[in-house]
Amino acid sequence: QVQLVESGGGLVQAGGSLRVSCAASGRALRSYTMGWFRQAPGKEREVVAAVNWSGTTTYYADSAKGRFTMSRDNAKNTVYLQMNSLKPEDTAVYYCNGVLGSDYRPMWSWGQGTQVTVSS
Repeated sequence: QVQLVESGGGLVQAGGSLRVSCAASGRALRSYTMGWFRQAPGKEREVVAAVNWSGTTTYYADSAKGRFTMSRDNAKNTVYLQMNSLKPEDTAVYYCNGVLGSDYRPMWSWGQGTQVTVSS
């Protein structure tokens, strides 16, 4: 079983930056496409970014394009999401997961997530 531990969230002013991390144990991530998701209060969880096993192919939701960058370090079994030019609407709990298919279906149980709060 894969355990996912997200970290790095916090409170930041609009226009600021944060980098969140997701460390995995129980399975090597190097064979999997990984994704970052977020869930805002009262909303469904949505995928914001994904990167293939080698880091050469990325996907970004329209809301993340040009502001977020996803990367991975397979040696550390960790994925990252660099978030710049943050907006109040980016406020959410952020999660990572392995993903399948063009609709980025999550593969494993969710971690606890990391809270990102952007103040206006």
